[in-house]
Amino acid sequence: MSATTPDPALPPGLHALTPSEEAVMRGIGRMLQLLPRQLNTDLEREQRMSASEYNVLRHLSESSQGHMRMSELAQACDMSLSGMTRLAAKLESLGYLSRVKCEDDLRGWNAVLTERGLARLREAWPTHLASVRRHIFDHLGGIDLDKLAAALNEIASDAPR
Repeated sequence: MSATTPDPALPPGLHALTPSEEAVMRGIGRMLQLLPRQLNTDLEREQRMSASEYNVLRHLSESSQGHMRMSELAQACDMSLSGMTRLAAKLESLGYLSRVKCEDDLRGWNAVLTERGLARLREAWPTHLASVRRHIFDHLGGIDLDKLAAALNEIASDAPR
């Protein structure tokens, strides 16, 4: 049954989506499927770097301490710890980051962005920027970006971690 078709089995107070709401939901669904693939394709084609690799380097570059715990980095990149460990090993073999034991918790590891990693991030940044502009912002003319950002952050804050 379509979300716009009334369903007599709906609990009281719950209403079917309006056609506009349905269009937004479908658009968000398509965007969530296509956008990561588009950004990744552009980075892979022009930089020989995956979007996941770019995001790891970006998060490390934005860290106020100059490093992040592997578990925090995995969460920031929406990856499992084992997936992050494999990706960090690859980035470490390329000289883009190093992994060092946490000083305050010897069971944990920190990922540290190297100078080579920062240089690689800076090299890839124009490609990422052009891709983001082409696939996102070029389509948002006339939209209040502050309101859109607030709405998206509100939706994201509701999501389980």
